[in-house]
Amino acid sequence: MTVSLEGKVVLVAGATRGAGRGIAVELGAAGATVYVTGRTTRERRSEMNRPETIEETAELVTAAGGRGIAVPVDHLDHDQVQALVKRIDAEQGGLDVLVNDIWGGELLFSWSDRLWEHSLDDGLRILRLAVDTHIVTSHYALPLLIRRPGGLVVEVTDGTAEYNAANYRLSFFYDLAKTSVLRMAFAQAKELAPYGAAAVSLTPGWLRSEIMLEHFGVTEATWRDALVREPHFAISETPAFVGRAVAALAADPEVSRWNGQSLSSGGLAQVYGFTDVDGSRPDAWRYMVEVQDAGRPADVTGYR
Repeated sequence: MTVSLEGKVVLVAGATRGAGRGIAVELGAAGATVYVTGRTTRERRSEMNRPETIEETAELVTAAGGRGIAVPVDHLDHDQVQALVKRIDAEQGGLDVLVNDIWGGELLFSWSDRLWEHSLDDGLRILRLAVDTHIVTSHYALPLLIRRPGGLVVEVTDGTAEYNAANYRLSFFYDLAKTSVLRMAFAQAKELAPYGAAAVSLTPGWLRSEIMLEHFGVTEATWRDALVREPHFAISETPAFVGRAVAALAADPEVSRWNGQSLSSGGLAQVYGFTDVDGSRPDAWRYMVEVQDAGRPADVTGYR
């Protein structure tokens, strides 16, 4: 599948690594100008204390065929976000796509602690990082996005609305954070529709992010070695897969048909025809329900 985003201006907020980086690179591959933001630069690391930087992401965007522009931004800082949007306006005169992918809570939540056992400071920090950042960014960026019809907001989360409504995501703060993002997309859709713009929520499946690969002690080249430890990891996908989902949405002249909806990379692949880098189309959320959560043995036949 080939899409063209030549002349389009995109802000991927939270593009240092993981889904954000994958989205930025695939938008670049389609020819877009992509502003990539985050807190980790070559000079300074965020509290995540990881090696990936926004400069690297911008360079990958440019190498893919687009124009990557790295801007250090803490999306909890109103002044920094406002300055970012003013810069985009001054340099580009508009904004076509906003991707809210800010997260940064991997080191803060516990899968086992209940609400009354979980660190309250850590829990509230998760909500600030996962919810407040998206609100602040949209607050300042949407006036630029609605200047001309056809704008798109993509709220990146974990889980579809259907799945998260029926399943507890194992941690009070994680569950609340990811479900809140779903609702933010729905609410923005209602406010953007009169301006000819659309908002959706989008979830990848089991993402082979840098952190996840590190967790299993594998690389992208050897990721299947992790199946010995976790057989269901067979349904996993690269960050490029969700990136191609965003590129397909951004290039769709009828993207408003999705306004307010909860989407997944696997579901959109069936509609738009894109694949992951290995040529497959992993449908992780259907697999989660029908195989993993159902207690069946790991078997991705018919799911990728």
